[in-house]
Amino acid sequence: MVGTKIVAPGKAGTAAPVWIDLLEPTASELRAIEARFGIEVPTREEMQEIELSSRLYDEDGALFMTVTILNRAATDDPESTAVTFILAKKTLITLRYADPVPFKTFTRRVKRSPGLASSSDAVLLGLLEQIVDRLADIMEISVADLEKISNAVFSKEGNGSDQDHHENLRRIGRAGNLASKAKDSLLNLNRMALFLNTQARFKKDAKVRLKTLSRDIVSITEHANFVANKVTFLLDATLGMINLEQNNIIKIFSVAAAAFLPPTLIASIYGMNFEFMPELHWEFGYPLAIALMVLSAVGPLWYFKRKGWL
Repeated sequence: MVGTKIVAPGKAGTAAPVWIDLLEPTASELRAIEARFGIEVPTREEMQEIELSSRLYDEDGALFMTVTILNRAATDDPESTAVTFILAKKTLITLRYADPVPFKTFTRRVKRSPGLASSSDAVLLGLLEQIVDRLADIMEISVADLEKISNAVFSKEGNGSDQDHHENLRRIGRAGNLASKAKDSLLNLNRMALFLNTQARFKKDAKVRLKTLSRDIVSITEHANFVANKVTFLLDATLGMINLEQNNIIKIFSVAAAAFLPPTLIASIYGMNFEFMPELHWEFGYPLAIALMVLSAVGPLWYFKRKGWL
C-alpha cells in the first residue's frame, strides 16, 4: 500500500498509534506527519547521505535513524534502499521508498500476533531482527549458490564452453554484488544498534535484545566476509580456467603449424619449377613428393603425441 499506513494503532483509548509506515508518501502526507508529531521528516535526498551525523541523530526528543537495506535480493538486479526509522515519543514512523521483504514479513507477523506491536520500541526491535534474519537467509543462499558454482568450475565432466564460463562469471558477479550490499547494510545496522544502545529510553529487556542483535550482526558480517573471499577465489579460478583453455587452443595451433612446416617446405621446393630439377621428369616423382609430405607431417605429430603435447 502506498502512502500513510497505520499498521499498529495502539491500545484502545490512546491517541498515538504505535507504528505508522510511510511507503512512498506524498508531500501532503509528510506535512501531516510533521504537523502531528512536531518533527521535520528528512527528504529522500537527505536519506541518501552517508555522514553518520545525518543518519543517526536526536532532534527535539525524537530519534532519527537511517539505514541501508538490501532489496530485491532474489532478482538479478538487487539494490540497496535507504529506510528511515523515527521514534517520536510513543510512535515509530518508518519512511521508505521501496518495499523490502522484511517489512512484508513483519507486517504479516503483527497481524497474526498483535503482541509483537505492544510498543514502538518493540516494533523497532522486531523490524531490525527481521531485517537481520533476512540478511542471514540471503547469505545462506549465496553460500549454497557458490558451492554449486565451485562444483561446476572444477568438475571434470564440464565441457568448458564459453557459455558455461559466461554463466559462471555472471553468477559469481551476482553473489559478489549481493555480499557487498549485504555488508553495507550490516554496517549500517551495527551503527544503528550501537546508537540505540546509548539511549536511556530503552529498558533492560530491550537492551538484551539489542545486545543479541549486535552479536547476530557481527556473526553475519563474518559470514559475508567469507562469501566475499569465496567470490574472489572462484573469480580467480574461473579466469584461470579460461586462460588454461586459451593456452591449450594456442598450443594446438602451434603444434599444427610445426607439424605442417616440413610438408610446406617440400611443397615449396617442388613448386619452384627450376629448369634443372630431375624429379620433375621422373615417372614416380609426383607420388614421391606426396609421400614425403605425408611422412614429414605424420612424423612430428607422432612425436608430439608421444611426448604428451597433444
